[in-house]
Amino acid sequence: MERIIKYFPSLSDTQRSQYAALGELYKEWNAKINVISRKDIDDIYEHHVLHSLAIAEVVRFQSGARVMDLGTGGGFPGIPLAIMFPDVRFHLVDSIGKKVRVAQEVAHAIGLTNVEFSHIRGENITDRDYDFVVTRAVMPLTNLLNCIGKTIKSEQQHALPNGILALKGGELDEEIAPMRRLCTTWDISNWFDEPWFETKKVVHVTVMHTK
Repeated sequence: MERIIKYFPSLSDTQRSQYAALGELYKEWNAKINVISRKDIDDIYEHHVLHSLAIAEVVRFQSGARVMDLGTGGGFPGIPLAIMFPDVRFHLVDSIGKKVRVAQEVAHAIGLTNVEFSHIRGENITDRDYDFVVTRAVMPLTNLLNCIGKTIKSEQQHALPNGILALKGGELDEEIAPMRRLCTTWDISNWFDEPWFETKKVVHVTVMHTK
């Protein structure tokens, strides 16, 4: 929790209490339904909560924006971002029902009111009014764009073009090559100084709409 306050010192009391509750909630739920690696659960704030919030360093979602978290698992990056941006609507989706249930229960326990959940595969989503899709490396970027690009709306309200924001790790040159003109990449180590982030990145893919 100290790491969250270190990088985001202007959090409200409500936000601080919501973030503070996540550690124990996820430990309790992970003992019943494994949504986080057992070796990672003690590092939940660094490896999951703070990692999710790297997206907040790239874009400040505007009030009223709509953001989908594709392949949310137990609620990452969607739940930490929903706490950070209480005036933004988040739709957390996953193809595995038990993971969606954990995310729902955690969100309910901390009083999040700006989230909705769906047990659905990405290619079956028919909504076309999202400003951004956020995700944690659920599939290669080309596949991700083909799967979910249709859900991004054309009307812009952010300085960053509407599109996909993916948390990725490792060497990405080969993955990005087919769509390089659409991609911008940031090293998370530019913002967070923990060694774990040295190979972690945020990748933005602009979704282009053809008329």
